[in-house]
Amino acid sequence: MITVDHVTKRYGSFTALDDVSFEARPGRVTGFLGPNGAGKTTAMRVVAGLTPASAGTATVLGRPYATLPNPGRHVGLLLDASAQHAGRTGREVLTLGAILTGVERRRVDVLLDLVGLTPKESNRRIRNYSLGMRQRLGIAHALLGDPEVLVLDEPANGLDPAGIRWMRGLLRDFAARGGTVLLSSHLLNEIERVADDLVVIGGGRIVASGPTEQLLAGSGTVVRSSDDARLAATLAAQSVTVTPVAAGGLLVDADPGAVGRAALAAGVALVELRGGDERGLEEMFFDLTASSSREGVAA
Repeated sequence: MITVDHVTKRYGSFTALDDVSFEARPGRVTGFLGPNGAGKTTAMRVVAGLTPASAGTATVLGRPYATLPNPGRHVGLLLDASAQHAGRTGREVLTLGAILTGVERRRVDVLLDLVGLTPKESNRRIRNYSLGMRQRLGIAHALLGDPEVLVLDEPANGLDPAGIRWMRGLLRDFAARGGTVLLSSHLLNEIERVADDLVVIGGGRIVASGPTEQLLAGSGTVVRSSDDARLAATLAAQSVTVTPVAAGGLLVDADPGAVGRAALAAGVALVELRGGDERGLEEMFFDLTASSSREGVAA
């Protein structure tokens, strides 16, 4: 179980996290989504005790990460696959981790086999690893202590399609055995396939959270018109719940027919009218984070 409770993180006048709260529960994979610079990595670093919060608390298994006895036996972390000693071999990295956490050294071979690093590859210096190989080694290191919780930041970077499919199965199996997974990724299609729950962050704030199916169901109607403000006022006067969409338009808690009649009564022209259940994860993501994303900018 991971609990982030009203966490704020400031760097001088810049607020990286603004009153962020969410949970990642046992037996489930929680997808953590947001554009570059939204605060995902900062939030994960707060959970892992690497970055102190300016306000609020983050706990893992009911207590701050730093107070866990031998934390590597309880929580597996992969926050930066490149942060590994380039002069050591993959086997040496895992062996040292086993010694430090009190894990039997034979587990090193089990995990090397699990993540698909051959004996020849495991004895190669990490400076000669591809990004995909570093990711596999990082996942093996996260699993070394047989933890109850996994916190993984972009673990699929550098993996080929077969590797991504392998990782999906590994995470589903881990959760099925009661483990907690907090997974950050830009691969929206993959998150949609593996995540039980979603947490979406934009501009340092949580903009949506809940079960994946519920968020993607998008009950109600998505509408854009020539005068959204006027249409929203007309619907609100009929006691209909209206939520502005960051990318433009409205998400309305009513069927398309009722929205169309309200637009007619308001005298506004409809530009778009469709059931909310047509949205996929990609469209929902862009709708929710449009104001904080940098579309078209390399980052």
